[in-house]
Amino acid sequence: MTDTDTLRTPPASRAVVRATPGAAVIASVALVELSSGITQGFLSPLLKGLTETLRVTAAELNWISIANLLASVAFTPVLSRMGDLYGHRRILRWNLAIVLLGSVLVGFSRSFGVLLAGQILQGAFAGFFPLLVGILRNRGGKDGDGESRRGISYMVAALVAGIAVGLVASGFVARTVDSPTAALWVPTAAVGLALAVTWPLLPESEARPGGRIDWAGGILLCVGLVAIMLGLGMGGLPDWEWTSPRTLGCLVGGALVTALWVRVELRIPEPMIDVRMFRRRNVVTVSLVTVTFTVPMIGLQVANPVFMGTGPEHGYGLGLDPFATGLAMLPNMLAIAAGALAAPKVAAAVSDRLTLCAGSLLMAAGYLASLTWHGSMPLFLAGTAVAGLGIGFLQHSTRTLAVESVPPDRTSVGSGINELLINVGGSVGAAIVLTVFAARTPAGETLPELGAYTTSWTICAVVSLAGAALALLYRTPKDREARS
Repeated sequence: MTDTDTLRTPPASRAVVRATPGAAVIASVALVELSSGITQGFLSPLLKGLTETLRVTAAELNWISIANLLASVAFTPVLSRMGDLYGHRRILRWNLAIVLLGSVLVGFSRSFGVLLAGQILQGAFAGFFPLLVGILRNRGGKDGDGESRRGISYMVAALVAGIAVGLVASGFVARTVDSPTAALWVPTAAVGLALAVTWPLLPESEARPGGRIDWAGGILLCVGLVAIMLGLGMGGLPDWEWTSPRTLGCLVGGALVTALWVRVELRIPEPMIDVRMFRRRNVVTVSLVTVTFTVPMIGLQVANPVFMGTGPEHGYGLGLDPFATGLAMLPNMLAIAAGALAAPKVAAAVSDRLTLCAGSLLMAAGYLASLTWHGSMPLFLAGTAVAGLGIGFLQHSTRTLAVESVPPDRTSVGSGINELLINVGGSVGAAIVLTVFAARTPAGETLPELGAYTTSWTICAVVSLAGAALALLYRTPKDREARS
């Protein structure tokens, strides 16, 4: 019997998912998302020091986010579809192994190139969320959508908690250990623990629809999006001017490949992503809001920690060391977790549309506060907390609505589309900030002028306001209105 035959064994011969204790499943899901958060958050307090250790500029550090996000775009659709077809637990194990390998590479890195290579493999963490949603949704439940929404809120909270743990842990290691790169091993410990603990605990999905992977569609989608985001990321840098053949080739070529991908997906019976879903108003609205909230969220992932770590000798900044930078980012992280946990009740009280709109408005208010009061640490951190509350609303709401828009046998794909859009929006945001920083960094300097930050905060506020306007286009489905 082949491995494929085993994967397609009739449902009657498989173990019943519900036999696994619910507490063990929730604990395992939380641990995986915790490790994902640690992997995403551990670098922030170290960024200022890496400009010296790896001899790179603050503008070049944005490539850490871009490389990570480009890899996520490539991994997410394939891992999500494989999870729906071959079992979410099985693919999750491989997914964790890939991220662990990348984390080991990051730990050993002593050059910027090796660090980027490890970050590319770590980008596979984008597959965690869709695969875990698949495991949870396959468990079913009497409460239907309500149970799924609560589960997703816990997952987002665990993810954010992991980011906070990563911030503090790496900052603490950087402060107490003499080696400047010792903190790079933090994600290896987290992902290794998650893989070891969840291997025997997470249940396998019982329902598998059968079918095959649309490799042609997956490759075309990855090539198209990576080319577009490469052009956006490099655009404006030396030898990559916006009118240069390289940049235009990436942008135009990527757009053409993406258009070809759409045509291919419309013609095959089992597409990687059913693009016909984007004919629906709500799917388009949620997708656009996802992009608008991730542009500033990830775009400032490098900028804000570098600002916090910059000292008065440069004329701006908070002058914090790595550990203090990690602590200073906690108000934002805690607010995101609080927003995600509160989102289900807020949506039930005021509607999904107003929750989406409120999240975007809170983000805009937070970035405007950073712009206005960046000279005061308490007010600056309060602004990051306000933005974080809005991010928490949107992290939960967009992920929930993306899952509810697809049938159960496409759960991971539906969640994967949302993760893909998070990565696309984040890549655009990182590219925008990279361009601003590169333009406002004096020749021979590693740190930009204050204007790079004020311009970035202004752009992020405007994008968030656009997201609030788009959110008003969302309409609550009639079947949900009937249940409420």
